[in-house]
Amino acid sequence: MTSRRIHVSAAVITDAAGRALVVRKRGTAMFMQPGGKPEPGESAAEALSRELHEEIGLVVEPGALQPLGSFESDAANEPGHRVIAEVFRVDAEPEAVSARAEIAEVRWITPREVASMPLAPLSLDFLLALAWADRPLR
Repeated sequence: MTSRRIHVSAAVITDAAGRALVVRKRGTAMFMQPGGKPEPGESAAEALSRELHEEIGLVVEPGALQPLGSFESDAANEPGHRVIAEVFRVDAEPEAVSARAEIAEVRWITPREVASMPLAPLSLDFLLALAWADRPLR
């Protein structure tokens, strides 16, 4: 049986201290990078810009997003589905974000916290490694 695919845009957001932002949607247990599904006619960057504002109150112009590539993994909250994410890097500070819309919780994490958190496969397989690839913790 072929897995169904879900296309999303996602942000790898880090702060000046090298921590990565993860969010948890209401009614779910898994933490993941913020983002969401594009609306008809939206580019991946436009969708992410809109989703970041709606979900965490962060204003980022689509042209300011730094593309990191496309990544595929099992979907966190939809059994039998695969998520294909167009991923962008964003720098932000904790005071610039807050839980809004369907987001129940935001957390800034370090690599030491990964093993003790319920994280989405896409985050574990790819995105958190991207967050810390070139930014040592201070």
